[in-house]
Amino acid sequence: MIKNIIFDFDGVLVESVNVKTEAFKQLYMAFGDAIVTEVEAYHLANGGMSRFDKIRYYHTQLLKQPITDEQVGEWADKFSEIVLQRVIEADEVVGAKQFLDEESTDFNCWIITGTPTNEIIHIVQEKKWENYFRGIHGSPQNKKYWVEYLKSTFDLRTSETVFVGDALADYEAACLAGFHFILRKTEENKHLFNDFSGISIENISFLKQAIASLNE
Repeated sequence: MIKNIIFDFDGVLVESVNVKTEAFKQLYMAFGDAIVTEVEAYHLANGGMSRFDKIRYYHTQLLKQPITDEQVGEWADKFSEIVLQRVIEADEVVGAKQFLDEESTDFNCWIITGTPTNEIIHIVQEKKWENYFRGIHGSPQNKKYWVEYLKSTFDLRTSETVFVGDALADYEAACLAGFHFILRKTEENKHLFNDFSGISIENISFLKQAIASLNE
């Protein structure tokens, strides 16, 4: 019986993947179209990775430039300036608010995301969703860290816990912890999950039914 739900945020509860894609493209526009194309491709292939790790990759691997931790932080701040309000204003994934309204009291719910913890807490508060969740966790710790943290801190049983995500990082974290996984499948991620044979849903309006199938 599922009692615990871990949600990714971007692309699972809120339609903000494309918001962040456009923000990264804007951030690196000065380096030319070829770099922007590579930035976009890497971002979409690595959903769930923190912006800090992506920025470090873009500079060292694409631009072939060294970058210090302080400079990574400065670029991440620029990214936040572009993206924060856009994410707050982004549409919910269909069914997300209704599911949280109707079902969050029946489950223990958490958010694990690649967004910095202080930023995702602010976003959730601005959406007035904070009361739905027992905890909201982001970078600099990664998703594998957080699933193990939640598992040990709250003594989560693997048979009673599901991770709802849309990125390989979500799936890998769920597998590491031994949790069930439900994929929110989209046009942007379907090529990454060609071989995925588990439960997938189009949006959160199908989540209750998907969880029921895990309880059978």
